[in-house]
Amino acid sequence: MTAPRTARRDGPARDREATEESLRAAAIALLRRGGVLAGLNLREVADKAGVNRGLVYQYFGSRRALLRSALFHRSRPNAEDAVDAAGLPLRERLSRLFWTSLRNPEPVVLASLLVLDGDDRPRVLLNRGASREDLAAEAGRGELPVEDVAAVQAAIASTIYGYTLLREHLAREIDLPPEELDERMAACVEAMFARGPARDGRGEGQ
Repeated sequence: MTAPRTARRDGPARDREATEESLRAAAIALLRRGGVLAGLNLREVADKAGVNRGLVYQYFGSRRALLRSALFHRSRPNAEDAVDAAGLPLRERLSRLFWTSLRNPEPVVLASLLVLDGDDRPRVLLNRGASREDLAAEAGRGELPVEDVAAVQAAIASTIYGYTLLREHLAREIDLPPEELDERMAACVEAMFARGPARDGRGEGQ
């Protein structure tokens, strides 16, 4: 008698999880199609996801809550990669951060939208916790261009976020293929934030 009750609980939970993911995907697709200035209409999100319009309000309640949820779920691969990179030499960590953001830019886009919308919850620093401790140790060894770890954190985040957001536009302005600009920018990021001879084998994230 216990099993049927468990099945009934799990079924709606699975349905809700699938519906929420459909709504997150629909929101991102609409943002890509219409751009930020076009706004994000929750009714359009529900229609695109193919679900009852009342569910988007029931599950999320607001555009900001929907984007927060999308950010949380889409940023998991980036967060896991950052954990895997912990303890690597600074140049390798920078390379991983850079290429991971380019491979999965949605967290950067979503966090930027939320910040521009006045939300103070997104965390955009790419070197927190143990990584901050690593940066402090590297600053002490003279491996950073400056010893101000907080400023380095902000500069790394600003550089990687800015390039991820503006990549295609910058490539058009400079008149370079985006892939070529990626390679050159990766080398520039390392040179900006890590002292020492340049590492061989750029583009490790490709």
